[in-house]
Amino acid sequence: MSQKKIFLVFVAISTVSLLLHHGGHLSWTIEAFHLGCPALRSHPAPGLKPKHTNVAFLKTHKTASTTMQNLLFRFAERNNLTVALPVQACSHQFCYPRSFTSHFVHPHTLPPNIITSHMRFNKAELLRLMPNDTTYITILREPGSMFESLFSYYNQYCQSFKRVPNGSLEAFLQEPWHYYRPDEKDSMYARNTLTFDLGGDKDRPVTDVVYARAFLAEVERVFSLVMIAEYFDESLVLLRHLLSWDLEDILYVKLNMRTPSSKRSLTPGLPSKIRAWNSLDARLYDHFNASLWRQLSTLGPACVAREVRLLRRAQERLMRSCFGGRMPLLRSAAQIKNKDLRPWQPSGKVDIVGYDLPVNLSRGFSSQAQELCLKLIMPEVQYTRVLLRSQSLRYRRGYQLRPPQQTHPLQQPIRTVLPRHPQVQRSQSPPVAPGPASGTGSTSTSTSKPAAGTQGRTTKLRPKSSQTQGSQTKK
Repeated sequence: MSQKKIFLVFVAISTVSLLLHHGGHLSWTIEAFHLGCPALRSHPAPGLKPKHTNVAFLKTHKTASTTMQNLLFRFAERNNLTVALPVQACSHQFCYPRSFTSHFVHPHTLPPNIITSHMRFNKAELLRLMPNDTTYITILREPGSMFESLFSYYNQYCQSFKRVPNGSLEAFLQEPWHYYRPDEKDSMYARNTLTFDLGGDKDRPVTDVVYARAFLAEVERVFSLVMIAEYFDESLVLLRHLLSWDLEDILYVKLNMRTPSSKRSLTPGLPSKIRAWNSLDARLYDHFNASLWRQLSTLGPACVAREVRLLRRAQERLMRSCFGGRMPLLRSAAQIKNKDLRPWQPSGKVDIVGYDLPVNLSRGFSSQAQELCLKLIMPEVQYTRVLLRSQSLRYRRGYQLRPPQQTHPLQQPIRTVLPRHPQVQRSQSPPVAPGPASGTGSTSTSTSKPAAGTQGRTTKLRPKSSQTQGSQTKK
């Protein structure tokens, strides 16, 4: 009997050791994460149902969406999935702010399971591109903190911001129509950016309540989950249940952050002016913030709290393992030695920080674990290039074995220039642009970050009343 006990103890220790070290120290709480919490929307508990792998994430601006994109990139690589990526003429975005079309997708990334790069939403084109069972997800952020971030980040690109004396946010909000031009280059950063990203009409009058309610209803119908940046971890818990994913699949490191010196505090009265100027975005946020908490309530507050706690513990353990036993320090781009880890800098007035891996990371780490740590903190532009290279290599290897009739219907020769679109005349009204339901818009092309272009209008959608709820600010 004693020998049997010793054997069982040995097996237990070996199992725990494996969980602690396998896969770059990621799997240590996977079994513990399978709690007896009620599944969301009648989904079975994760592990009893295959993971859902077809996902369209609408990457909105200044909403922690880069962090979410990195999470999806890593999930795709870990599960050998295909990510739709932009053609080279579009750079790392799908030719934003032009309305998305399948022509913007690199043929070596077809047919896709996941799409997550910046675009202006066009449901009809995405339905044509993505599998029928694709789950649509996006993320929103509290309008006050988001607009402050937009004003800071795009101050040297958006003409509506550039013409403001001394780069004063207060001055802009005091008289926004004095600086703002609806059809001007990059104007989508200066008003209702979330609405524009979702395919809506950013300049719809505030008095058009019917349009606002209809737009909300359509977004709610299309997107299975609308995440909230201020409650990112709680949103990930809902995502995990929705897609039947594991804890390992939702681990992340915050990316594309500004230094404290690049941020400004909002003086009293500014938040209300920002909400008034971005009234459609404010409606969107209030409605889906309330929706998020209804879904969390359905899942159960105790269950959500336990999962968030496990998520944060796992992330801290992962970070310490990647950074030599301690939490990493944020560094400016100039301080980061590895050029593949230097974040893009929008201007000399804004510092975007990132991370650098310890020089002795290779000691005691497998090449797989080293790559995980590298990808975990890799900025958007570099990761997009790496992913395109790996998928193009896979495409070329498989192309020789693939019968002609098995090619994806959207595949076509790689374009070195974008397809032609009619120019928008200044004297004419802008063309119709898509809401979340359908349609196409016309905007100018941009091949660098940030994008540039003109904006369009949106067709009417079905009306539905909205609900609101206040929220907190995190960033």
